[in-house]
Amino acid sequence: MKKLLLLSLTLLISNFIFSQCNGRYQTEIFSSVTKTTVNYSDVYTNSFHEMDIYTPNGDTEINRPLILYMHGGSFYGGDKTMTDCIDFCESMAKRGYVTASLNYRLANIISFLTSNATQYETVLKAVSDAKAAIRYFREDFANGDTYGIDPNTIFVGGYSAGAVIAIHLAYIDAISDLPTTPINVQTIVTNVGGSYGLEGDAGNYGYSSDVSGVISFAGGINDVSWIDANDEPLVSVQGTTDLTVNYNCGPGMNNAAILTLCGSGEMHPQADLVGVLNDKLIFTGEGHGWAGYGNSNTKFTQALDFTTDFLFPLLPCNNTTDITEFQEEERQLIKIIDILGRSSDVITNSPLFYIYSDGSVEHKIIIN
Repeated sequence: MKKLLLLSLTLLISNFIFSQCNGRYQTEIFSSVTKTTVNYSDVYTNSFHEMDIYTPNGDTEINRPLILYMHGGSFYGGDKTMTDCIDFCESMAKRGYVTASLNYRLANIISFLTSNATQYETVLKAVSDAKAAIRYFREDFANGDTYGIDPNTIFVGGYSAGAVIAIHLAYIDAISDLPTTPINVQTIVTNVGGSYGLEGDAGNYGYSSDVSGVISFAGGINDVSWIDANDEPLVSVQGTTDLTVNYNCGPGMNNAAILTLCGSGEMHPQADLVGVLNDKLIFTGEGHGWAGYGNSNTKFTQALDFTTDFLFPLLPCNNTTDITEFQEEERQLIKIIDILGRSSDVITNSPLFYIYSDGSVEHKIIIN
């Protein structure tokens, strides 16, 4: 059965993509950005808890959606200044978002590669750090709003290990969801977060770490059943021959000593099954490394544009409770076009715009 998801948009036909959001959030409308480096934890003061915040220069908007992006590096390498981190954050900030590239705690390489328990602990600590960064922004909003964000519209994403963090941050809902055998992961959560549980040990407590959606570049999840009907939208980009994070399911880094990760080939069928809004861009025959080159790789820029198109209808500036003043029977469908303005038939899992005779446009996504 197909589920029709109406995202409640009314847009002017003359410029339907940009009208509700004043031309923001689709293309790079700002020419430069400012980067500010902060420590995002009120518990830890080391470099693992620093992030670079990017804001568009000359922007007067003070209610902007936020995207947190995390680097790859197999959980024992990398940092917030990697090429893809800078290129992602700068590009999305130039489109009108506030963005942040953050560091997080890394593991000792030998311990990580030889212990499943250490792998779980490392991911949970990184999730803890990312949640603290989210709370940092909400706390700042409550105390002056330095960065001009919308605290109700925060997306989280990343590449490789960073995407793995984002996915588990969003989709592990309760300690009870986690396994107790052969490793008691519930105990590891308690050891890391103490009384704060899944919120972790990195501070800024008293504020929510909820997110509005997940962006995965070559990421995966340890257990696809953690994606359930109440979860946040997912957009992912991955190559079909990726073995570092298996496109379907397999050991991380194609190493039998590493925990299983299930990539886009398994996450999206699960999201479809439970009714979570999702879309994917798949590079046939591509491996894992495409995103690491940033803008110098056309696949990365394709991924940026694809992500932009997915996030755009989720933004509050697109939402209205008054879809049209016309009765349904008074308007007629004139044309169906895709995000590039091309005439289109109905395509599953693709954003389309239905243009009506009354001048309204509905944005629809059909999901199998």
